[in-house]
Amino acid sequence: MLLNPFLIIVYLIDIVEKLDRRQFTLVIVRGGLIATAVFLCFAILGDVVFSSVVQAEFASFQIFGGLVFLLIGFQFVFQGPTAIEILRGDSKQLAGAIAMPVLIGPGTISASIIVGKRLAPLAACGAVLTAVTISILIIVALKIAHDFARPRREALIKRYIEIAGRITALVVGTVSVEMIMQGVRTWADKF
Repeated sequence: MLLNPFLIIVYLIDIVEKLDRRQFTLVIVRGGLIATAVFLCFAILGDVVFSSVVQAEFASFQIFGGLVFLLIGFQFVFQGPTAIEILRGDSKQLAGAIAMPVLIGPGTISASIIVGKRLAPLAACGAVLTAVTISILIIVALKIAHDFARPRREALIKRYIEIAGRITALVVGTVSVEMIMQGVRTWADKF
């Protein structure tokens, strides 16, 4: 759900429109490889990253990540899909800018940690790899569909992006509040 290609394509619409199919595919695959590496680290190492390296509780990450996600949701409500362009900035390394914040975020890192806790390491790695691969393939297919339909149905595409952007804001806002609440519950259970 957090790596939903139908919503991610809304985040990337400016890049979809600017790059040709080959360039877009190369950039999105590189971004997917970066994201996969990060997700695999968190799936395998999980809470160890927070407790040993960062020396913070995972609950703190959930609360902070939820707040960041909530701000992104608010920006989407008020600015629409252009909000992600502001977050991504004008990067020379487009694959890295796509990997974070579009693919790698508080929700997807949390999901990677949870997958790592619930599955054996090899199965967790397989689940992460499968999810990212399917998402990237669908995103590339959506780029192809966009390029095919744009000359004939540009108004319809713009309307889809506007509606999907608003739905994205609702989903992001809902997930962010849930992350904050889970973090607060985890902290409350310690006392």
